[in-house]
Amino acid sequence: MNETPNIPPNPDAAAAAHEGAVLTPTLEEQLAALQTRLTEANDNFLRAKAEAENTRRRAEEDVSKARKFAVEAFAESMLPVKDSLEAAIAIPNADREQLVEGTHATLRQLSAALERNKVVAINPPPGTKFDPHQHQAISVVPAEQDANSVVMVLQRGYLIADRVLRPALVTVAAPK
Repeated sequence: MNETPNIPPNPDAAAAAHEGAVLTPTLEEQLAALQTRLTEANDNFLRAKAEAENTRRRAEEDVSKARKFAVEAFAESMLPVKDSLEAAIAIPNADREQLVEGTHATLRQLSAALERNKVVAINPPPGTKFDPHQHQAISVVPAEQDANSVVMVLQRGYLIADRVLRPALVTVAAPK
């Protein structure tokens, strides 16, 4: 009889095979781990989305408040001008000199209020190059100046915080 000797199994090979089974997760374990990561990622996404929505809403409220209070501050700076005009009207027998003096004082108040609110006049001197962003040409006239330069300002324009509120109405030199 040919008998194979009974060789005891290699203990290291058995341990390695057993450890391999422990180290390699089953498909169910992998799926559970991926589902956990997906749930965490989805939760993080929803939190970030909610935070972005809250930030957007706060920004809209801030812009709304800024507009409201900007108009309020502008109106508040106009009240002294209104008071001066009402005081001028209330003088029953004002002579011409008093009216002119009061008008100049009121104009200074108005100019100061506009300056405080960043409203600046556009009043280009003659010879300034025509700028279609700040000037509106009413007519083109023959002049000794360079072509397309301002000859005369018919009505001042105004900027508010570097944005054109109203362009200056100007006449422009015709090409020679």
